[in-house]
Amino acid sequence: MTRSSRQERSRGRWGRHVLLPGLAASQLPSSALAQGGWLAPLKQEVFSTGALSVVLAGLTVFAATTSLVYVRERARWHRRETALAGELEATRGQHDRLTALLASDPQVVVSWAGRHTEPVFEGDSGFLGAPGATLALAYGSWAPPADAKKLELATDALKDRGESFGMTLRSKTGPFIDIEGRPVAGRAVIRFREVTGERARVMALQNDLERLGTEHQALAGLLGGLPQPAWTRNPEGRLSWCNSAYARAVEVADGSEAVKGGVELLDRSEREAAAKARREGRTFTARAPAVIAGQRRTLDILEMATPTGFAGFATDMSELEAVRTDLQRQMDAHVRTLDRLKTAVAVFDASQRLVYRNAGFESLWSLDPAFLDGHPSDGEILDRLRSERRLPELGDYRSWKAGVQAAYTATRANEDWWYLPDGRTIHVVASPNPQGGVTYLLDDVTERFTLESRFNALSRTQRETLDSLREGVAVFGSDGRLKLSNPAFAQSWRIKADLAAAAPHIDEVVRLCRPLFPQDEIWGELQSAVTGVRDAREDYVCRMERRDGTVLDCAAAPLPDGATLISFADVTASVNVERALTEKNEALEKVSRLREDFVHHVSYELRSPLTNIIGFAQLLGTEAVGALNDKQRDYTSHIVRSSGALLAIINDILDLATIDNGALQLELEEVDVADTISQAAAGLHDRLTDSKLELKVVIAPEAGPLRADGKRLRQVLFNLISNAIGFSSPGQTITVSAVRSEGHIRITVADQGRGIPAEVKEKVFDRFESHSLGSSHRGVGLGLSIVRSIVELHGGRVELDSAPGRGTRVTAVFPAAGLPLSDAAE
Repeated sequence: MTRSSRQERSRGRWGRHVLLPGLAASQLPSSALAQGGWLAPLKQEVFSTGALSVVLAGLTVFAATTSLVYVRERARWHRRETALAGELEATRGQHDRLTALLASDPQVVVSWAGRHTEPVFEGDSGFLGAPGATLALAYGSWAPPADAKKLELATDALKDRGESFGMTLRSKTGPFIDIEGRPVAGRAVIRFREVTGERARVMALQNDLERLGTEHQALAGLLGGLPQPAWTRNPEGRLSWCNSAYARAVEVADGSEAVKGGVELLDRSEREAAAKARREGRTFTARAPAVIAGQRRTLDILEMATPTGFAGFATDMSELEAVRTDLQRQMDAHVRTLDRLKTAVAVFDASQRLVYRNAGFESLWSLDPAFLDGHPSDGEILDRLRSERRLPELGDYRSWKAGVQAAYTATRANEDWWYLPDGRTIHVVASPNPQGGVTYLLDDVTERFTLESRFNALSRTQRETLDSLREGVAVFGSDGRLKLSNPAFAQSWRIKADLAAAAPHIDEVVRLCRPLFPQDEIWGELQSAVTGVRDAREDYVCRMERRDGTVLDCAAAPLPDGATLISFADVTASVNVERALTEKNEALEKVSRLREDFVHHVSYELRSPLTNIIGFAQLLGTEAVGALNDKQRDYTSHIVRSSGALLAIINDILDLATIDNGALQLELEEVDVADTISQAAAGLHDRLTDSKLELKVVIAPEAGPLRADGKRLRQVLFNLISNAIGFSSPGQTITVSAVRSEGHIRITVADQGRGIPAEVKEKVFDRFESHSLGSSHRGVGLGLSIVRSIVELHGGRVELDSAPGRGTRVTAVFPAAGLPLSDAAE
């Protein structure tokens, strides 16, 4: 009984005793009974009758009774709670025992509460080879494919229809697994348990027994179906089994009858030899005659020991012996035939040993018969012939030898020609033998091959020479017909390439060529050169300018056999180049004249006005024509400096133009290097002072004089020192040095400026390449270009050594003896 039902009964029981004695339910108003409002009329009745004490007594009894019932019910529920706690503890203990029992064996239990619920896993599936219990249902990962499919179907039947199943299978990792599935208390449960102990060993043995039985049946079936007799014997040597071929050989119905009667296949002498071999523990092998199904045959017999006795089989070799005998007879006949041939014949076996050679082979190579009788290998014979210089002399003998011996692995005959140092030509045919090895046939075809090769070589040379010529060639016979032509001839005149095959007459060829060159006079001369009757045959040459713009040089030359060779060389390109060169030369000469005129014009039109500007500016600066204020003096000074810079640029451009034109002539003389440096430095004294720079001159005592153009040398030094000033900072020193070394005078200008980066060094000598590199130096980039040009005119060179942060060294290297006068004049 539940707690709620007991409370309802208590309330019903005590509800009936709430009515006071003497007051029946029928005496209450119906409305009060229906609505439960009986206390109000009761109160009025009690107070009206004076029964208040009775009511209080009833309430006291009610309270006491309720307390007693509560105490009794509380005690009863306490006993019930104690019993349930005991049951819970027992259940937990049983759960722990079951869990320990489940974990005592390698097993996994999977259960489902319903068809579409998630499975609950208990245990570890490590024995399945799949770590983690959840992978137990991945049947394909640990079970063979066929068993995995059966498990999937059985699992679905268990979950859908509650069908129990049980099976034992072997996992992929080796252990046997017991699988049992059944419905339990409305749940589908599957248990996977590893088979261990004696049962596992028994199942493994059963599995091995089934496998061995299957293999034994297969082997027995194979031996029983062999066409060769096969048998087994017990340890005492008695026949214990034989196949059907054995039974047919001894003419009995089947093998069991042969075993029962002890019918032997071999004769007595062979049986005694086999018995002796069995006693001695040897394998018995022999070739012996035997009567097989009434016919005498030759058998190869093999009998060996087995764990259970002895086993043997016999192979019928009668047909092989017959074939071998017939083959030997044929080989003997072939040997007699081959010995009469002049062709050298040598037969090598599969191990590349010489097994036969005829007399022609000995006479061809003149080898020692004793050496050949020793059955030398193919390689040994080749090495002997090579040492005696009787083989072709090749650079890579090893590769050639490997190519010759490749015939042993070839599937068809191979032929080759050997050109020997003594002038002989050997035709070699290497034919692989069916049984292995190679047969060599060697013919001395020196005379025939020499004549044939010469003729073929001459023909091929003539044909290839004509075909490779870029000139068109046509050879006409003494009858005036075309005998030979090359593709260039057909392409040149746009006629058929196979025209020579039809052997057309010269008149037909001229008709085909006339559309491109219609001048009859030249064609007439060519026809006369081919067909004309002359006392002396002479060459004929001419030039043809065809309608399509192609220019051909034609030449007709008589041949010793009466034929005439006509060649057509396409000289269009050379003619066009000649014309282009002529036109270009004329254009260059015209440009040269224009440049000279331009130089003279600039020299007169620019330098003369600029000289006047400089002169008037200097006159104004001297204030000879009137006093100037400070601003005017400043302007005049700027005019003088700018005009001087412009004059220097114009002079540089004129010098470069003169050098390019080849018109600059050096006036070579003995120049004092120290004086020249002083003169160049004097012109830059003001710039050195304004820039607060120090000029240091170091002249080696052995420097001596230099044969050079003094004016141009000063110009070189002026440009180099000016360039050093522009890239130097105040307070730094510029060093000018001169030394003599190995017939050269090296004049070096070094500064302590910023230096030149590597990417700029390659361009500083180019024209109009100006790089300030962060300095105050500005220019049009002609100074260093003029320096290099002037130094190279003296036969010298300019060297540059610079890097950022360590200054720049520019060295002009002059030959101390200067240029010859003829070179200077040029």
